[in-house]
Amino acid sequence: MQSCAKSWGIFLAKSVNPSAPCRHLSDKSRVVWKLQCRIRNSGASLTTAARALRTSAAVSSRQIERILPKHDDFAERHIGPGEREKREMLDALGVESIDQLIENTVPASIRMQWSMKMDDPVCENEILESLQKIASKNKVWRSYIGMGYYNCSVPPPIQRNLLENAGWVTQYTPYQPEVSQGRLESLLNYQTMICDITGMPVANASLLDEGTAAAEAMQLCHRQNKRRTFYIDPRCHPQTIAVVQTRANYIGVKTVLKLPHEMDFSGKDVSGVLFQYPDTDGRVEDFTALVDRAHKGGALACCASDLLALCVLRPPGEFGVDVALGSSQRFGVPLCYGGPHAAFFAVKDSLVRMMPGRMVGVTRDAAGKEVYRLALQTREQHIRRDKATSNICTAQALLANMAAMYALYHGPQGLKHIAERTHNAALILAEGLKRAGHRLHCEMFFDTLKINCSVAAKDILERAVQRQINLRVYTEGVLGVSIDETVTERDLDDLLWVFGCESSAELIAEKMGERVKGIMGSPFKRTSKYLLHQVFNSYHSETNIVRYMKRLENKDISLVHSMIPLGSCTMKLNSSSELMPITWREFANIHPFVPLDQAEGYQTLFRQLERDLCEVTGYDKISFQPNSGAQGEYAGLAAIKAYLNSKGESSRSVCLIPKSAHGTNPASAQMAGMKVQVVEVDKDGNIDMAHLKSLVDKHKASLAAMMITYPSTFGVFEEQIRDVCDLIHENGGQVYLDGANMNAQVGLCRPGDYGSDVSHLNLHKTFCIPHGGGGPGMGPIGTTTLDDAPYYMVFTTFYALVYYDVLIPYYTMSFLPLFMPYYTMTFLCFTILCRFCALLYYDIFATFYALLFFNFLIFFYVSVVDCFYALLYYDVFMTFYALLFYVFLTCYALL
Repeated sequence: MQSCAKSWGIFLAKSVNPSAPCRHLSDKSRVVWKLQCRIRNSGASLTTAARALRTSAAVSSRQIERILPKHDDFAERHIGPGEREKREMLDALGVESIDQLIENTVPASIRMQWSMKMDDPVCENEILESLQKIASKNKVWRSYIGMGYYNCSVPPPIQRNLLENAGWVTQYTPYQPEVSQGRLESLLNYQTMICDITGMPVANASLLDEGTAAAEAMQLCHRQNKRRTFYIDPRCHPQTIAVVQTRANYIGVKTVLKLPHEMDFSGKDVSGVLFQYPDTDGRVEDFTALVDRAHKGGALACCASDLLALCVLRPPGEFGVDVALGSSQRFGVPLCYGGPHAAFFAVKDSLVRMMPGRMVGVTRDAAGKEVYRLALQTREQHIRRDKATSNICTAQALLANMAAMYALYHGPQGLKHIAERTHNAALILAEGLKRAGHRLHCEMFFDTLKINCSVAAKDILERAVQRQINLRVYTEGVLGVSIDETVTERDLDDLLWVFGCESSAELIAEKMGERVKGIMGSPFKRTSKYLLHQVFNSYHSETNIVRYMKRLENKDISLVHSMIPLGSCTMKLNSSSELMPITWREFANIHPFVPLDQAEGYQTLFRQLERDLCEVTGYDKISFQPNSGAQGEYAGLAAIKAYLNSKGESSRSVCLIPKSAHGTNPASAQMAGMKVQVVEVDKDGNIDMAHLKSLVDKHKASLAAMMITYPSTFGVFEEQIRDVCDLIHENGGQVYLDGANMNAQVGLCRPGDYGSDVSHLNLHKTFCIPHGGGGPGMGPIGTTTLDDAPYYMVFTTFYALVYYDVLIPYYTMSFLPLFMPYYTMTFLCFTILCRFCALLYYDIFATFYALLFFNFLIFFYVSVVDCFYALLYYDVFMTFYALLFYVFLTCYALL
């Protein structure tokens, strides 16, 4: 959460009398006014139309367009004020136009003097038609690839009343428990579900994905015992291994791939071990001995697992693990080509203060009533900064709520039934494969089979194509199949046919008789009960679950109830047209590891979005890989570090960060292996140039980067931004611009033009992803071209660095990538495409009006309460009528 108001530069651009401060200002505010209110003489008049993509479609004199104009009032409906309201605010501020306000707010040296090259805008209906055409390019095959991603059945009541409900997707992070009780209760249900199913005592309220959860576990082990060797079982999911290796590389931890029987803990130098249960090949193995050996050697044991499997398997908490982690995706969340999905993370009691991410706890209010609130926040980045347990800020609250509701809807017996059915389908398939002459790699499995084929794998894959089926390909002659809850008898028949089995699923099941035991007849069978709380045993009908979700929704303040005057994120009411496509089958049911020709619609979106974001930001390349702003920071800083290493300047490790910066900045710098030096700011919120120059001189030989939030977290468009960038570059460093406040720059200025080398964009702030009550987020990163840097060390690293460390093509013909594919958020791809193809005018005008709204609000606050840095944020005022209500209600209360 940013620390101060985003009022963008000169709060009071001009008073009613342009030559003197407003009469309402106190002496203190007059000083501020004098310091900041300078009239800039720009050579040309900047018109709104110039910044808003002056295209041939924007202005036309054709008779048909005068008589039959296009009917699309999207911008008016979402920005709010008409000409009368706009005029009133401008008059109150003493400026003639929004252009004049912008001239007095945004430094002339960085303002755009040209039009951006963008596609002609289209209306909402046209963009939805266009998206349907793009969606049709995706091929929805049946994917049995597995690797942590599975088809699932999203219960319609949850999809309709939670995922597609603005009352659930538009809340802010629950830092104010008084207006967040519904969401906090649901997240506590999620934590309880995780604890019960994993057999662990404490869980958090979600992390970003399984790979980053595993990396957080590695860091937790390192923090706990300060050792610098970490074992990884090579049978973990390959993308998880790559994420951990990348993260470990930057904090100086050595990762070693070894099978459990090869691991040696006698040297007392191993911090921890990570293993998968069941593993990526489907094998179910007893890890009790490994956990005991690790503990005797002073190491921690981390288990990546599968929630559905644990409904019938002995949970990791029962064999002594210290950390249990994984993905809750298959609990009712669509594939969506890789995300967003909520990761889970649970620990022993002794490690609770080492745990990353938010936790929900129970306390009592002033009346003694039990209530919910965020707990142990002193672990987190917004308080501990570079000493935090993690840089994570936005997590996956919305998806965690979906998973929790899935568990409530089915209950413990329903979940057990789904797990048993999935396992039985795998047993039937396994029996048919053996009858067809194929050999299985293991006999004890839950839902995944690794198969040594008795015939040419090429022939099997050709038959799979005929049935539009995707299989996992390991090496020559070895294939994999992962079963999920959606599999039907017909699906099993098709799989058996693909592998050359002449029997049907029905015939195989009849002949198996009582021999269908599998896990349920083994020592791995779960005997402990779970989800015993009443909340998991009360809402199994649609009527009850819908009523429960509505009760929780009404305990929260979301944008369907009122405006939200809190938080650094753009709390805007996202349009229905932006959110509609996220559940379309062609987008929701694509596995992340399908061949590229099955995801051409997604690839089209990536190409268009990268092109348009480059135009908006002034950068040369954009990556959509990071799944939050904090991950974008980490990826960008790590790429800068890789760039410096490629130049033989690995000794450069100092990162300068202003004191006012968002807490994720120092936390991310620490994760990227950098040492943080804090830059002071003056009383007006500007970077203290004298202190900055002294730090640059002191660390000239070791300077790696400077992180800058622009406009600053005090809401200032700092005049000297170019000078700051030049100073860092002249002394061998790179400039990282935190894009949290990019909303104030769209159409006005571009980071790539005034000296920034790398930025992330918080698309749940600047653009139109809803905040979800604490996630999902999205943090794509952009970079300018660095001529003297090896291509693979800079640009390619941006696509790779968060999730893997081997830079190779995205997909292999065998479907087995050695890294994580794009973390694709449908929230990103479709809403942002809407914004750029149809609604970019709206976003640019929204930037202009945001500046006007907040200056207008500050005018009232300064007049009434002698306040300069109002603890509010410009971007909550995208709806004008909410602004008016809030301003006058506040002024009335203060007077």
